[in-house]
Amino acid sequence: MTGTDEQPGRDALTARQRAVYDAIVHGPRTTSPQHFQIADADGRLLGPFGLMVEVPETGEPLQALGAALRYRTSLTAREREIAILTVARCTASAFERYAHEAVGRAAGLTDDEIDGLRTGHFVAANDREAAVAALAACSADTSILTPDNRPENDVLDRTAVIEVTVLAGYYRSLAQLMGLFSIGAPIQ
Repeated sequence: MTGTDEQPGRDALTARQRAVYDAIVHGPRTTSPQHFQIADADGRLLGPFGLMVEVPETGEPLQALGAALRYRTSLTAREREIAILTVARCTASAFERYAHEAVGRAAGLTDDEIDGLRTGHFVAANDREAAVAALAACSADTSILTPDNRPENDVLDRTAVIEVTVLAGYYRSLAQLMGLFSIGAPIQ
């Protein structure tokens, strides 16, 4: 499947696929304020979500990890969106940029901050946000992080370092999947 046009509707899914579909469309992504479209008018999932449903054995834990990273970390909403938008820039992920610029605005990012995240000229509001952006960029650009190549900072505690690194890896993986199947942002 290369795009939503090739995805079957919910009724054509297997029971396992429907369970993943339902976890996505009835989980925290849609029960919290929704800032971007997850499905088209026919109910076909957009972005990485259709790929998650297609292979439920990997898609279910992948969508669960995404929900945990978006809704259950110690990062503030701004920090999380700074990290995601940094990875979107590093990976040229049109869908994640489309989705998370809207979420970022809702989290309090200004148009100038979003433009800076898009272009790689982000000016952070504080040291912690700068550290999140630097670690997310390093995580997205570097295949293996070590204490020697990790951005130097004493601002983030161990929990935040783990959360940002896992978040960057997750969104990098989504960008790779969408790139393989030519999945971009919906036409607006």
